[in-house]
Order: sequence, then structure tokens, then C-alpha cells
Amino acid sequence: MKQVTLRIPDEKYSFFMELLKNFEFVTIEEDFEITDEQKDIVRKRIKESDADPSRLIKWDDAKKKLTFKDV
Repeated sequence: MKQVTLRIPDEKYSFFMELLKNFEFVTIEEDFEITDEQKDIVRKRIKESDADPSRLIKWDDAKKKLTFKDV
């Protein structure tokens, strides 16, 4: 399955969405919101990392640990 991201001008958005709804093969996922709870978790982790930078992993080291699979 392919995924496409489009940028639609505000004044054309309603028309475009109505058009897409007519295609059975299109799945529409509206914008999502990040909850306050999720924001609080991220803020806490940032504070913890600022207080103790040794808990962080350098990006180059993290990349080496990542593996990718062809889907």
C-alpha cells in the first residue's frame, strides 16, 4: 500500500475532501492531536536528559543499532 501526503490550500480543502470521499479505495486519516499527557511525558524526558546527558545515546551509535526490513 502506498501513502501520499498532500498540501491543500485552506480554501480548497473542503472540496478536495468531498472529492476523495467518493473513492472507495482511499482511506482518510485526519490530523491527530497530541494529548497533554503525551506532551507531559516528552517534557519530563527532556528535563531528565538535560539533568543527566549521559543517559543519551549519540545518533551515530543509535543508527548502527537500527535495522530495516523490506515490507
